[in-house]
Amino acid sequence: MRQLSPRFSRPGILSGILFRRVLLFFSFLGPGIIAANADNDASGIYGYSLAGAQYRYAMLWVLVLSTIALGVAQEICARMGAVTGKGLADLIREEYGVKIALFAMTTLLIANFATAVSEFAGVLVAAQLFLGPLARFVVLPVVALGVWLLVARGSYRKLEKFLLAASCLYLLYIVSAFLAHPNWGQVMRETVVPNFKSISPIKDYVFMIINVVGTTITPWGQFYIQSSVRDKGVKASDYKHTRIDVLFGAFFTNLIAYFIIVCCGATLFAAGIHQVDDAGQVAKALTPLAGLGATVIFAIGLFNASCFGAITVPLSTAYAVTEALGAESAVGRRGRESRMFLGVFTLMIVASVGTVMCFPNHLTVLILLPNIVGAVLLPIILILMLRLVNNKRIMGEYINSRLYNVIALTTTVILIVLSLILLVTNITPLGH
Repeated sequence: MRQLSPRFSRPGILSGILFRRVLLFFSFLGPGIIAANADNDASGIYGYSLAGAQYRYAMLWVLVLSTIALGVAQEICARMGAVTGKGLADLIREEYGVKIALFAMTTLLIANFATAVSEFAGVLVAAQLFLGPLARFVVLPVVALGVWLLVARGSYRKLEKFLLAASCLYLLYIVSAFLAHPNWGQVMRETVVPNFKSISPIKDYVFMIINVVGTTITPWGQFYIQSSVRDKGVKASDYKHTRIDVLFGAFFTNLIAYFIIVCCGATLFAAGIHQVDDAGQVAKALTPLAGLGATVIFAIGLFNASCFGAITVPLSTAYAVTEALGAESAVGRRGRESRMFLGVFTLMIVASVGTVMCFPNHLTVLILLPNIVGAVLLPIILILMLRLVNNKRIMGEYINSRLYNVIALTTTVILIVLSLILLVTNITPLGH
């Protein structure tokens, strides 16, 4: 049989190699995209919507900078997970003892409980747009049960596939932004050139910056991504593919946030609607401004984002608490070894749903609170992360580069300074 000449066979070989590389890359997708997308949860959607309604496009430059910080923070934890095969809470306990680990867990539990409550509040707000009061007694319990079954009776692989599929629905927010017909020239300009015309009163401006940063980089997100990299079984030798996943995830999640701000800036701000009580009201307000299609898209996106967070936030809590106590922590484990893990996960869901059921008229506070709480508590987690990732005994050749340390330290200092400014401007006349 006559052989094909090299000029005919080479394209087939190259395409085969390319196909295998693409398959290899997709096999490592998951932790980075999921952890980053989970930041665009109910509190995130509402926070970004409020930023657009109150400041139009003036917060877009903050989002650009926070994308860099998010990518660095998530990459650090993913790298530690791949190199050590341990979760973040595991490393904190082993290196600094149970007391420091429990302190970190207390910090995380405060932020996580507020966040988990906001997720189920977001589920309720979105469902009420379609079902009214019935949603509180039907949709909320059904979603809670579905979330529990997905983790308690599923495997990590099934959970990852479900969350990756749900990530695709975030693209709806890009569509809603184009339906709003913004002035793209102004959008691009304020993306790269900060607009300080609306800086007064300064306490509100600082509050909004903290809100944007706090929903972009979350304390629980760092625990989640490191534990999920470990559960996925990523090794240091394969980490380059996961690193791409993490950095792409940071870009994608803030791209979605970008279009949410653009959508609300082009509609709500332009119409003089600067205050909305929750993301559901944002969806309703879009109808006369951008059409019913924009409202439906926004509402579906909110429901998806809230369900997404309702899975990942309690899951990150279960990871962190069990790791800090030295217990077994992994999705898909059965029997006695998983009791504490599933117990913490179940308790977070029950307590969060119970809070929303008992306080249905206070959803605004419940949804926005995690952004501020998270931003104030995040520096504690970042400092512990930096100490761990720069420990050569733990990380070997995979310690941080100087650039990564500069970005992470700068983020930590900025968050501390902003938190102090927020405190001072709220208790003194300087904020007015």
